[in-house]
Amino acid sequence: MSRIAVIPGDGIGQEVIAEAQKVLAVALPGYESTEYDLGARLYNRTGEVLPESVLSELDEHDAILLGAIGDPSVPPGVLERGLLLKLRFEFDQYVNLRPSRLYPGAPTPLADVKPGDIDFVVVREGTEGLYTGAGGNLHTGSAAEIATEESLNTRYGTERVIRDAFERAKRRRGHLTLVHKTNVLVHAGGLWKRTFDEVAAEYPDITTEYQHVDAAAMFLVNRPHTFDVIVTDNLFGDILTDIAAAVTGGIGLAATGSINPDHTHPSTFEPVHGSAPDIAGQGIADPVAAISSTALLLEHLSRPDAAAAVNAAVERELAGRDAGTKIRTGEVGDRVAADVAGQLS
Repeated sequence: MSRIAVIPGDGIGQEVIAEAQKVLAVALPGYESTEYDLGARLYNRTGEVLPESVLSELDEHDAILLGAIGDPSVPPGVLERGLLLKLRFEFDQYVNLRPSRLYPGAPTPLADVKPGDIDFVVVREGTEGLYTGAGGNLHTGSAAEIATEESLNTRYGTERVIRDAFERAKRRRGHLTLVHKTNVLVHAGGLWKRTFDEVAAEYPDITTEYQHVDAAAMFLVNRPHTFDVIVTDNLFGDILTDIAAAVTGGIGLAATGSINPDHTHPSTFEPVHGSAPDIAGQGIADPVAAISSTALLLEHLSRPDAAAAVNAAVERELAGRDAGTKIRTGEVGDRVAADVAGQLS
């Protein structure tokens, strides 16, 4: 029996995760769930973000389903570093996976692009780079203040995420793009490029290319159909995946998985959107991204048929929407869950 830890979080996270659980109930019948109250409420009540005792409990699960965290009452960075990044680092979730596909019915700002033209995945390194927190401040608040941020990159960390990306390219269309900035970031970029080229020699059937991050950002807008799998570092992946979301329906439809491919710790699956406190409690949040995150969860738990059923149901949900019709959170969850149930019956 699969054990899923559920962290609804803040704002609309509570609402969209409830709908994702409706879908999981039919896609993964009999799964065991434990809910954890982590986020702004816990922090405001106790001053804690992720207690060590809770971290140990989470580690006993197969996966984590997370809604959204963040609230204006909490200073920026407290929950992000104390919960999201702590989960990634402590559970060695070194692959941050973001699929980007333009579904029928999903809006795009790009002209002459139709559903099916955009279908790629970004494999973002999740435990190194500028997000490790290395650096600091001197003479804070003075005219002589100095602030440093250090990007930490290891051969071990770089190689394992590159290998993961090659394996994903092998299961898809067989094309992999490395994105970095080797002409300026010669130390980190050089390590990434050398490692990429060495691993590529083991995958002669995969076509490869390299792009500077600024060029890749441009190409995601003016020729996104040319991408299959992208592998990149932590910061560049963070930026590029938001561009990817913008051209495939918006951040509100984007799903992600922070994955430990070795299954030595649980992986976290979540919608990319924020907690949206301005609309929380109104029942109008779109749960599609949270539901799509369950498809990634199911794939990770080796349930490909169930994952495919969720993705197919999401595609039909988006294709069947009328422009201008208001979203009702619960109704979307009911429709998708019924669709998945019908496919798997």
